[in-house]
Amino acid sequence: MANRHVALIRGINVGRAKRVAMADLRQLVEGLGYGDVRTLLNSGNVVFTAPRAAGNAAARIEKALAADLGVPARVTVLSATELAAVVAENPLLKVASDFSRLLVAVLSNSADRTKLAPLTKQDWAPEALAVGRRVAYLWCPDGILASPLVEAVHRPLGDAVTARNWATVLKLHALAQGQG
Repeated sequence: MANRHVALIRGINVGRAKRVAMADLRQLVEGLGYGDVRTLLNSGNVVFTAPRAAGNAAARIEKALAADLGVPARVTVLSATELAAVVAENPLLKVASDFSRLLVAVLSNSADRTKLAPLTKQDWAPEALAVGRRVAYLWCPDGILASPLVEAVHRPLGDAVTARNWATVLKLHALAQGQG
């Protein structure tokens, strides 16, 4: 688990402009020297192992996506340990009843969570917001597309955040743990 990582690629396979076959994505990540490369779903979620800490993996994958596949996209990488903490520390599981409406917004830089501090002081009912070390947890009971909370979280962060629903996070966690 120590050298396993998860890459979250923002915006590929959404719309027509950033279509990437998962086989091509796996090949690209393998070509960068990463091992045990697995993709989840058709949306730019990649689990891989690195021979050491993957400190510059996000930048390397971003550069290769643009250069080799012609697809500019932001990449955020979490270690399997970081992802395990995200799963273990979710404070909204007590209120969330539909995992497709519970989002985890992963920050490219953990220091950016200070940009979310003003939002934690607002009442978002029936929605809910909690901020973790490198993520924000968003409960959107009436749906994600029309959620004022989703918009409010993305506004100060721009493309320095990418979100996955809880069901996807749990699948990525299982893959990162070597299951599945």
